Amino acid sequence: MPHFQIKLLEGKTEEQKQALAKEVVKAAQKVIGYGDESYSVSIEDFTFDDWKKKVYPNDIMGKKDVLYKEPGYKM
Repeated sequence: MPHFQIKLLEGKTEEQKQALAKEVVKAAQKVIGYGDESYSVSIEDFTFDDWKKKVYPNDIMGKKDVLYKEPGYKM
């Protein structure tokens, strides 16, 4: 059962988040299959400061062993 955890900088609307979740599921269904009922998506908002201090060093660069696409920026 695929679950996607999405972390964003704060400021996106609820409509944008709903659309993002829907498109992520659609893309995954094309690649790996499964029905819509198999997927779940969570979206968390972060301030830039939290991104710089927590998300980037811990969840991105700190998990290179499971990182399939590195960011094109450095902090």
